[in-house]
Amino acid sequence: MSELEARIATLADKTLLLLDDDAALRTRMGRALEARGFDVTLAGSVAEASDALRVSAPAFAVLDMRLEDGNGLKVVEAIRERREDARIVMLTGYGAIATAVAAVKAGAVDYMQKPADADDVVKALLSVGEAPEPPENPMSADRVRWEHIQRVYELCDHNVSETARRLGMHRRTLQRILAKRAPR
Repeated sequence: MSELEARIATLADKTLLLLDDDAALRTRMGRALEARGFDVTLAGSVAEASDALRVSAPAFAVLDMRLEDGNGLKVVEAIRERREDARIVMLTGYGAIATAVAAVKAGAVDYMQKPADADDVVKALLSVGEAPEPPENPMSADRVRWEHIQRVYELCDHNVSETARRLGMHRRTLQRILAKRAPR
């Protein structure tokens, strides 16, 4: 049993709400958190999360910032209304300082960029008044850039010209980047 699993085992309330509209990530992260000892409830939308909150207020939450039917900050506020001591971590595909500040002001204890490792999420959930440790395997700058480009490309419905315009780069340059494999 790892140190994190031992800390989780001592918790009186292990309920956790996991909200993400990416089904694959939600399932993977949900299994990983259950394996570490949490009692996980999965939600794929703000509406599903609201329904789950009507049943019970979780002690922990891992929430996506941007969802198809709204913003994860509304769920943070709803959790805070029902349970002041809940520990909430926000996940996002967009690493922007403004959204990180908004998440912390709303009541999140940490703000992490996707893809996040389950151990890093658990460390953030369990940290009390201590500065979070830097990640064991941080993404390279090339990988962060590639992830950002891929996310904007998806949001533009795989339209290369629109993605290039929004990113401020030449369309052919973007096509070359999209044709390559993801950097490590």
